[in-house]
Amino acid sequence: MSTTLASLPNGGKATVQGLCAASSLTDGATLRRLAELGFLPGEPVCVLRRGPGGREPLAVQVGDTLLALRLVEAQCIEVALP
Repeated sequence: MSTTLASLPNGGKATVQGLCAASSLTDGATLRRLAELGFLPGEPVCVLRRGPGGREPLAVQVGDTLLALRLVEAQCIEVALP
């Protein structure tokens, strides 16, 4: 089953499937940046927790790296659930 990183709950684990421009707010530079940060197909990813009110930022672990993402960025990351 495929979904986006933004839809995972706190503690949700998945595997990165790819990147896509989820809205007009994202462009090629954003997608390149996400790939450079390690969001590559096959990488394990976990949403550790969300910001106040369950919104932004999302604390995310991809591989061994801990990152904070905006919701619009997390919506660009397609993941497969285990």
